[in-house]
Amino acid sequence: MHELYEHTADLGLRATAPDLATLFAEMARCLVSAMVEDPTAVRPTTEMRYAISCADRELLLADWLRELLRLFEEEHLLLATFDVKVGDSGLMASLWGETYDPERHALAHEVKAITYHELKVVEHAGGWLAEVIVDI
Repeated sequence: MHELYEHTADLGLRATAPDLATLFAEMARCLVSAMVEDPTAVRPTTEMRYAISCADRELLLADWLRELLRLFEEEHLLLATFDVKVGDSGLMASLWGETYDPERHALAHEVKAITYHELKVVEHAGGWLAEVIVDI
């Protein structure tokens, strides 16, 4: 489960999940829902595999979301389906999506950057909670 929340002039992303892998996938979906009006309109026509090494959970989350944002900004890839595995030294993920099409993918917010402000990945109520503020 994920949600967007207002934060002064920025936007907050929040997700909860029973495990870290699901939490990182939910945060990726949350980022996509901040970027486009209808993430369900993104077709899984392109598959990628990705790995990020980082032992710190908060920094790993920031790196993960930054990479998704970079793929959108530089390669115009809009990814919306995620299979993530998180370990002690980083993550491995399979990602599916398609090339951004402005006629089919109405932008919701222009996400400029993933920030470290109020960044958290914590155990919460028998599961996990993550929050990050994005610059819009």
